Amino acid sequence: MTDDRALAKFCAFFNKLDNTCTEKLYEVYTEEVVFNDPLHHIEGREALERYFATMYENVERCRFTFHTQQMQGHQAFVTWTMEFVHPRLARGRPVSVEGCSALTFTEDGKVSRHRDYFDAGAMLYEHLPIMGRVIRWLKQRLG
Repeated sequence: MTDDRALAKFCAFFNKLDNTCTEKLYEVYTEEVVFNDPLHHIEGREALERYFATMYENVERCRFTFHTQQMQGHQAFVTWTMEFVHPRLARGRPVSVEGCSALTFTEDGKVSRHRDYFDAGAMLYEHLPIMGRVIRWLKQRLG
C-alpha cells in the first residue's frame, strides 16, 4: 500500500492522535521507526509512543490541517499547520505552527522514517513568559 492511501491514512491518524490513543501507533509506524523533529531524535515505536503520550499529556486540543501532499515511490512530503492548546503556553490560547513532514513508507504502507520540520520557537519558546519576550525581541531585531 505504498501509494496515496498510505499517506491519507497517516494524515487521518494524526488528527485522531491524543493522550488516549498513542498506543495505536502500530497502525501507521513500523517497530523500528526513526523519528526526528527540531527537539528530539527517537528510535523505535515504543519510545515514540512514550514521547507522544508525554507530549499530549497536558494538551487540551491538537488539530492538523494538511496542505500539500506528495508521494513518489516510498517517499512522501506533506505540509501542515498544527493548532494546539496547552494550558501553560500562550496563556491557554491556541498556538498555530506551520511545518512539514518527510516520510518513508514500507511496502505495507507503514512509516519507517518520519522527519518533522518546524520553528521550535514559534511552537514553544515564544510562548513562555520570560523567554518568549526575549525571542520575539530578537526576531524583530534580526528581521
